[in-house]
Amino acid sequence: MKYLPLSLALAAIPTVAAAETEAPDPARIVVTGEGLSLPPGTPAYGSLIIDRDRLTNSASGRIESVLGDVAGFQQFRRSDSRSANPSAQGATLRALGGNASSRTLVLLDGVPLADPFFGYIPFSALVPDRLSVVRVTRGGGIGAFGAGAVAGTIELASATRDQLPTFAASAFYGSRDATELSASLTPDLGSGYVSLSGRWDRGDGFQTTPRDQRVAATAPAAYDGWSTNLRAVAPLSATSEIQFRGTLFHDERTLRFKGADSMSEGQDASIRFISRGAWQVDALAYIQARNFSNIVISASTFRKSLDQRNTPSTGIGGKIELRPPVGPDHVLRIGADTRFATGDMFEDAYNANIAANPVTSRRHAGGEQMTTGFFAEDDWSLGKLVLTGGVRADRWTISNGFYRATGTGAANNSFADRSDWQFSGRAGALYRIGDAVALRGAAYTGFRLPTLNELYRPFVVFPVTTQANPALNPEKLKGVEAGVDLNPVSGITFSATAFYNRLDDAIANVTLNPSNPNVRQRRNVDAIVAKGFELTASGRIADFLLSASYAYSHSTVRAPGMRFDGLDPAQSPRHAASATLAWEPRQGPALSATLRYVGKQYEDDLQTDVLPDALTVDAVARLPLGHGVTLVARGENLFDEEVVTRNAGGSIDLGTPRTLWIGVRFTG
Repeated sequence: MKYLPLSLALAAIPTVAAAETEAPDPARIVVTGEGLSLPPGTPAYGSLIIDRDRLTNSASGRIESVLGDVAGFQQFRRSDSRSANPSAQGATLRALGGNASSRTLVLLDGVPLADPFFGYIPFSALVPDRLSVVRVTRGGGIGAFGAGAVAGTIELASATRDQLPTFAASAFYGSRDATELSASLTPDLGSGYVSLSGRWDRGDGFQTTPRDQRVAATAPAAYDGWSTNLRAVAPLSATSEIQFRGTLFHDERTLRFKGADSMSEGQDASIRFISRGAWQVDALAYIQARNFSNIVISASTFRKSLDQRNTPSTGIGGKIELRPPVGPDHVLRIGADTRFATGDMFEDAYNANIAANPVTSRRHAGGEQMTTGFFAEDDWSLGKLVLTGGVRADRWTISNGFYRATGTGAANNSFADRSDWQFSGRAGALYRIGDAVALRGAAYTGFRLPTLNELYRPFVVFPVTTQANPALNPEKLKGVEAGVDLNPVSGITFSATAFYNRLDDAIANVTLNPSNPNVRQRRNVDAIVAKGFELTASGRIADFLLSASYAYSHSTVRAPGMRFDGLDPAQSPRHAASATLAWEPRQGPALSATLRYVGKQYEDDLQTDVLPDALTVDAVARLPLGHGVTLVARGENLFDEEVVTRNAGGSIDLGTPRTLWIGVRFTG
């Protein structure tokens, strides 16, 4: 299967529930490398599963492309992690867009992945081959996984030992002198295992600038990035294990003009204790050290106008979840989690209008924020009915904020510390009418703190300047949804969900004066209201598989008295669809094709600049050659559709054109 409603996925595996109730054999140690099992009420929030087969067989080989299988998933820009500015790669669901920070909480083995300063997701460091499964919950509010989920949750799980060959490697060569190399080594170590993997991607890049707008300084979107990952899992007893993960990554990109180079890098580490005894425990601690730099080149003189030379940030956090034995009909989860983020921005402004290109200002901004939450959630099984509900209390603080500048625009500003409590809750119900039909409904709330970037760092995407705002308030979500999951015959599934989400105090880039659309500021608007429906289907008949997803999201901004009141949020399409048709016999060659559609959307809050709709087709062909070797051909955007990713008053950037790959994979 490619992706499947979670309620049907769990129903299709009846041994899971039985396994949870069996007494462990103290003489038999089984290391899984997984977290605790999903509570039975989880499907009430309408989750979808993307399996490992789909994760490892996409045309681009990039996780953000696979997530596009779930209609409604989007980044701030339509570009992927080869040609987008990293700081614009926030994740959002249900058209609650208009912001480059991630409104969707993205987790890897329980660890939040968003950059501590910017809030973007380092997609280039998330290699699909390292993953077991992805669970996407498009609503659901805040649960036991932490604060920040105002536009759903994406949970990634590392591949387990049985999914990892002892040795695997792949090598691809693609259009515009692109290469993609990866390898992994996973030996058993005592009763546990260690997995070491690495990947290196580079390419000369494509021209993001339309032909009629190119100048001598125009440059293709070259990219060069690598990541390495070490994961170790060891048993402590028959029912407990410890898991360690360390990731290093470095990513360099060039955007639009020669010298307009960006860099992002990170060093992440986490350690996790899992106990599956009578008292189940999930305890986690992590640290993240990240950095970012970016050079802005003037679009008129083609000289340096801004050097965002250093943006170090640190994220530290942890979680503990306890599941006490409260009887066979209940799964009770209680615990606490915390996250601390600190970061600084150092940048130099230049006068690009004279040949000497002197520095005109040096700026330094930063701050700290912390969230500590306490949660309790219970799932109650009553035969065919499962009820689930939970509450959270979060204490948040924003402190030590400052902005200092010398030279032009000199300033020495310190901002008042702020703190408050935020209370959230959610409840849902799942009713199974036999094995073929499941009804579900849910209501939920949540919140997201503004990032340090939104609070303290202005930015320029020529010709538009967007100002920071240290007075931003947290965003607050209220939502309801109802759905049905159908399995009329074996191997065929359908799912439908209707939803209403309201994001109060939504942070948006607001045009300050309509007569000067090139100056904006981050501000809280009254609300963004998103309502619509989502459809998914998947099925297998003989050797053919089909999976499809469609989302209609009618989002509007509520801002009484403002010119954008009643308009669509920026970067928020109403229609999105994806479909994959595959021919996958049990043995031999395999073929698949993926069609994706994204509707028209707007660049800005006043809807003056349009990003037209786009329809793309990708394909993958695999031919096993024997002895663990497979020949693979991949094609992205086969019909070379023009995908507009940015339109600032007619200054346009384009997304990935037709890109072809040929390569081999080896497992042994």
